[in-house]
Amino acid sequence: MLLSGIMLKMGVYGVVRWMVPLAPEALHTWAPVFLGLAVIGIVYASIIAVKQSDLKRLIAYSSIAHVGLIAAGVLAWNKSGVQGGMIQMLSHGINVVGLFFVADLLERRLGSRALFDMGGIARSAPRLATLFMIVTLGAIAVPLTNGFVGEFLLLNGVWNYNNWLGAASGLTIILGAVYMLRAYGMAMFGEANRQTAEFEDVNSREFLVLGVVAGLVLLIGFFPQWVLHLTDGSVNRILGAVQF
Repeated sequence: MLLSGIMLKMGVYGVVRWMVPLAPEALHTWAPVFLGLAVIGIVYASIIAVKQSDLKRLIAYSSIAHVGLIAAGVLAWNKSGVQGGMIQMLSHGINVVGLFFVADLLERRLGSRALFDMGGIARSAPRLATLFMIVTLGAIAVPLTNGFVGEFLLLNGVWNYNNWLGAASGLTIILGAVYMLRAYGMAMFGEANRQTAEFEDVNSREFLVLGVVAGLVLLIGFFPQWVLHLTDGSVNRILGAVQF
């Protein structure tokens, strides 16, 4: 949670606040290479995530793909890209904390992170299945969730920089839906085994944590303007100070 939810964002913060202002000509010269590497990271990490059977590893690789899109949008250095990067850093931090919390909950109850050891949990744990679904929808950027706002702005920023890179970056939505819905389906639906048939639903503490995360997923999805308004002034100031 700390690594994916917080520390990864420090790298993007360093790009926005230090790297670009200190070396704007270098970014202008090498931006195509940087964006190309970011897009390669998006697709490569997403493909690896699709192949994972370990839930925690799947979430970790998905985090690499999402942060790759954030980096690409920021390095495009236009308002849509940088503004999308700001809100997506917050949204991804919320989503990945929720996903890792669910992964830890499943591992503690089942003694395994393997998706093949799960199945049918939704029958015995409907509250967990509902909250997990909300967080999953946010992670795959379904409209009216927090992930949609940031990813739309990021993809628009990359598209405005280069149409081909924007189209390639859009694969993150398709591949993200593949690996996240596959993981959710294998864990929550299908045939139950001896352990999952008696799976204990979330207790009050776990429900509170996941409820807050799910609530933020929907709150930012329905009302993103309050976050965008907070960052708008800083984004305009940074873009105005560093122009190409």
